[in-house]
Amino acid sequence: MTKIVNHWIGGKTVEGASGTHGPVTNPATGAVTTKVAFASVDEVDAAVAAAKEAYATWGQSSLAQRTSILFKFRALLDANRDAIAELITAEHGKVHSDALGEVARGLEIVDLACGISVQLKGELSTQVASRVDVSSIRQPLGVVAGITPFNFPAMVPMWMFPIAIACGNTFVLKPSEKDPSASLKIAELLAEAGLPDGVFNVVHGDKVAVDRLLEHPDVKAVSFVGSTPIARYIHTTASANGKRVQALGGAKNHMLVLPDADLDAAADAAVSAAYGSAGERCMAISAVVAVGSIGDELVEKIRERAEKIKIGPGDDPASEMGPLITKVHRDKVASYVVGAAAEGCEVVLDGSAYTYEGAGFEDGHWIGISLLDKVPTSAKAYQDEIFGPVLTVLRTETYEEALELINASPFGNGTAIFTRDGGAARRFQLEVEAGMVGVNVPIPVPVGYHSFGGWKDSLFGDHHIYGNDGTHFYTRGKVVTTRWPDPADAPAGVDLGFPRNH
Repeated sequence: MTKIVNHWIGGKTVEGASGTHGPVTNPATGAVTTKVAFASVDEVDAAVAAAKEAYATWGQSSLAQRTSILFKFRALLDANRDAIAELITAEHGKVHSDALGEVARGLEIVDLACGISVQLKGELSTQVASRVDVSSIRQPLGVVAGITPFNFPAMVPMWMFPIAIACGNTFVLKPSEKDPSASLKIAELLAEAGLPDGVFNVVHGDKVAVDRLLEHPDVKAVSFVGSTPIARYIHTTASANGKRVQALGGAKNHMLVLPDADLDAAADAAVSAAYGSAGERCMAISAVVAVGSIGDELVEKIRERAEKIKIGPGDDPASEMGPLITKVHRDKVASYVVGAAAEGCEVVLDGSAYTYEGAGFEDGHWIGISLLDKVPTSAKAYQDEIFGPVLTVLRTETYEEALELINASPFGNGTAIFTRDGGAARRFQLEVEAGMVGVNVPIPVPVGYHSFGGWKDSLFGDHHIYGNDGTHFYTRGKVVTTRWPDPADAPAGVDLGFPRNH
């Protein structure tokens, strides 16, 4: 019997009533293992209504109560990290160690939320005028929503809801319909930690559910992580409906390698950053820019390492890279490699025809490692976000030429430079047009107490995600000006003049 994943509304599982379901496959076998209920407009409305009702009390709850529950949730999350990782592997396909790492990065943001009291401290100025004080405070928004992608079904939701809930909001999550089970497990752990019913809700679905969240008058803010076209749509639609929006889009992350770099370290980093998570992450390095005469040697070192990566089922401890999420995505990724030579690329490694040898895995969404060298900027493999294990290498003669190439990209999510020259690194971090920069660090994802977000077509909205930006996104400021009369004062009488501060 096929497992069915339903919604979580008002603190309990709610069976889907729309009659519409989507398939969830095991990427290693290609078999449909689960059906996920797709929410109707009425079901989304029910989740928002539950969140709105819960906000009436949760929004007035004490910081101590909120953080106490989050501390309990953190302990439960830590104790269940293996179980969550197994759900991720079964539906996404990533290897178990990678799934465990995803949960660990989500835990960082839960840690931040447990200490949210520090971020929510206000400001006070006394005696701005005679017996007048001014204070600034931050208050929650109300019901907020998160729309999250398939590539990190546990981590990305945890970039959002712990901070939102800690700030006093209630939350409606619409996770990816491709790997929905981790979100339900998280909902159960939150309930076990004592989170009141309705504070956290999960609705599954497609564009119907998304559009309803974007237009619902009781949803005050929307957080999104996904592709650039959808991020632009989310931002435009939700903003038109008067909502606060943070929409993180796609990427084409460049790694600049200068002639003085440690090429072994650079090759290790390029392989890890390009092929980890099978390249299905917005912070993957997908373009290496080799400066000067080092290109041939660097490409050879990358090839030597890439050829040794063991590809197999995510639940096999020997596997280093698993399959891609769907067959359609696998075929699309392969098409960039198949057509690369015709566009002027040198195909060093072609993984487009890779198949995993093993009974029961014949229909898995398998793809191998691909490496393209001397890639022109006109090639589709360079221009598009491939979101798979394909690394392109571009050549330039100078740092200035490489910087111009990187800055010409419409994306500005993350970037990295590999060099031994501190002056060159300092110059790069100031001159490059990207929101996150690594210096000899290939994937510069910030720790939880700094914020994550890109520039240009990689971010729509004014706030990055988590860190201080996350706290500001999920709260709004209020300024209070107060004057208390001294008991010894006589009534001042009516004064129609402008209030005096001096």
